[in-house]
Amino acid sequence: MRIVYVIGLLGLAGVGLWLNWASHWGRGTAAITMVEKDGRLVPASATPAPERIEVPQRPLNDGASEPWLTRFVLTERSGRKMGSEELRGQPYVAGFFFTTCPSICVRQNGRIKELQEEFRGQPVRFVSISCDPEIDTPEVLTQYAERFDADPEQWLFFTGDMKYIRRVGSEFFWLPVERRGHPERFALVDAEGKVFGLYQW
Repeated sequence: MRIVYVIGLLGLAGVGLWLNWASHWGRGTAAITMVEKDGRLVPASATPAPERIEVPQRPLNDGASEPWLTRFVLTERSGRKMGSEELRGQPYVAGFFFTTCPSICVRQNGRIKELQEEFRGQPVRFVSISCDPEIDTPEVLTQYAERFDADPEQWLFFTGDMKYIRRVGSEFFWLPVERRGHPERFALVDAEGKVFGLYQW
């Protein structure tokens, strides 16, 4: 009877040791990240760290005739036609507004004025695009810009056709725009003309 009891204890001890080994071994392998390489799973440590992959950019075009805008051309307050290609080479902050807005747009452009003072003389620009172009002609934009002491070389004001401006907002800057309606966000564009991020002002 005692022999059967001892054999039973040894059996239980063996099962316990096996479970302990199995759980330890399982934890060890579960902690190893596996990746697929040449159709096989291999430990991630055996493969080099992946390099940053850039999302391919759409080829540049003149915009309006394309299904998705990759560049834009609008009318600046000076009356000059210019846009994304002329802005390349320097980062810039872009936002949408309309001159008859009594509150939000005034505060928003007040913030751009602060940024202009902070970055005066530095290679950075500010772009304000009207989303009420029927009223905001180049002459109206010129008067409005004077309220903010906007440097004509550093702070640009644009107008154009509303349908096109709607596309510029949503397709180029990722900011949905309607007539007299726009997000309270700025788009930061890098020197290569790519939108770096969107920020609440």
